[in-house]
Amino acid sequence: MHCRNKRRKLSLALTLMATAWLATGSVQAKEVTDADIVNDAKTPGDVVSAGIGTQGQRFSPLKQINASTVKDLVPVWSMSFGGEKQRGQESQPLVHDGKMFVTASYSRLFAIDTKTGKKLWKYEQRLPDGIMPCCDVVNRGAALYANLVIFGTLDAQLVALDQDTGKVVWKTKVDEYSAGYSISAAPMIVKGMVISGVSGGEFGVIGRLEARDAKTGKLIWIRPTVEGHMGYKFDKDGNKVENGVSGTTNASWPGDLWKTGGASTWNNATYDPETNLIFVGTGNPAPWNSHLRPGDNLYSSSTVAINPDTGKIVWHYQNTPHDGWDFDGVNEFVSFDYKDPKTGKVVKAGGKADRNGFFFVNDRTNGKLLNAFPFVKEITWAKGIDLKTGRPIYNDDNRPGDPSASADGKKGSVVFSAPSFLGGKNQMPMAYSPQTGLFYVPANEWGMDIWNEPVAYKKGAAYLGAGFTIKALHDDYIGALRAVDPVTGKIVWENKNYAPLWGGVLSTGGGLVFYGTPEGFLKAVDAKSGKDLWQFQVGTGIVAPPITWEQDGEQYVAVAAGWGGAVPLWGGDVAKRVNFLEQGGSVWVFKLHKG
Repeated sequence: MHCRNKRRKLSLALTLMATAWLATGSVQAKEVTDADIVNDAKTPGDVVSAGIGTQGQRFSPLKQINASTVKDLVPVWSMSFGGEKQRGQESQPLVHDGKMFVTASYSRLFAIDTKTGKKLWKYEQRLPDGIMPCCDVVNRGAALYANLVIFGTLDAQLVALDQDTGKVVWKTKVDEYSAGYSISAAPMIVKGMVISGVSGGEFGVIGRLEARDAKTGKLIWIRPTVEGHMGYKFDKDGNKVENGVSGTTNASWPGDLWKTGGASTWNNATYDPETNLIFVGTGNPAPWNSHLRPGDNLYSSSTVAINPDTGKIVWHYQNTPHDGWDFDGVNEFVSFDYKDPKTGKVVKAGGKADRNGFFFVNDRTNGKLLNAFPFVKEITWAKGIDLKTGRPIYNDDNRPGDPSASADGKKGSVVFSAPSFLGGKNQMPMAYSPQTGLFYVPANEWGMDIWNEPVAYKKGAAYLGAGFTIKALHDDYIGALRAVDPVTGKIVWENKNYAPLWGGVLSTGGGLVFYGTPEGFLKAVDAKSGKDLWQFQVGTGIVAPPITWEQDGEQYVAVAAGWGGAVPLWGGDVAKRVNFLEQGGSVWVFKLHKG
């Protein structure tokens, strides 16, 4: 009798479970919370943020794959993004609840089963004719929150999709693509808000950072990154409320040039919960011809720290005041603990390998410069960075000449500058290891002939006022993965690469550093020595950052693959040098072979 009652209870329980499952149609995925995102770097079972943690260190404590075992790393599956829409694939995948979410060229997003590589669903933004992406049709990734996956598009929209079905939950237009606006960066989630920027500095857009309710898409605040523009908050009814001007009108911009000032926020931002600050890098001032805009041109080519609760700028540091070389300052600002060599005190700091060729260390609470040194071997535009003033020591004769001073007024004097405008480091994110205390920087050694030309702003037209030709500095290499000590300023080791490095970096608790090359190799090297330990050829160039996670007791590594980005479009002589590289579009996943 007792056993019969047990069977009845079990049968009833199973019936209730089945009824609940039928009522919902499926088992609901575990929602991503703010705590999941803040703790992403400490929870190796998933990857729920760009940067593998909002601080952007791209470090995983996982060590199943290490110097001894990495030789047994083999591919598990690969999934093609399909079609003719290949081009550059710069996306960092996200992993949650057995699904991988990865964006692809032409504003596509895929959900994939992490065990099998089976495509679960695909979303493809219907792009209009006339989009104007500066530097290939790339996308650098998505953000996860609740049951949503959110990403930006080339026609300047934000789209939030249901993680299980791929259905659109909300969609909003950020700005006019016909004016040059687009979105290429991965959004970021901070305190239930989706934080996103804009691309389009080459078209005279106004850079800004925006915060929206991640569940609804409703605006919360907007903070322009060009001095002179008003910031806004939005009330519960969506009405604009003025939130203060960014800086002081005309303080660092002459005349009306601030109205088309550029400083776009086209790369991924970071967030530090310890200081409650968002750090975003800003792009070049517009136009490139610096003689048209005397002054520092805030807040272009800078790191800007913004309070997420108010949307106000707390501090800024300008890496290249009065930029005349297109040295965007969009490179990621990575939070880390810096031991001051003079006082021995540990400072809450941030590191940034800037496009201008210098590595900067700033106090992340107030922006004070702590250290600055070259991470590339040839820099012509400045002799160094004055650590007292925080300003560059310019080589004035290396600024491209003023066209109005030339005989015909059409072309200023040509100078050869290094690094090239594609930078000592560009979009490809570096990694930091708290185990070694080193940053792992994908650097490039190249220069450019550059000159200025007259230009006037026209909505939706290129707004450069400059010409250029990029050239390699060495016959045997352009790229070099460098381990950089932020305290001593020394390059501890380097691995040279024939083609430019354009993909990001991952460091792990197993003492490894993973990165990809345009020649198609995903590589693992020893974090302390740089010794090559493993590589695999994926069949197309890698210009994206790898990730790693643990599932069912096994460590996985993944990377998106597909040659493209700015180099083949803007690379001049360098583009010709690497025109043998093949395009593609796929994501690859690896784990240890159990022999």
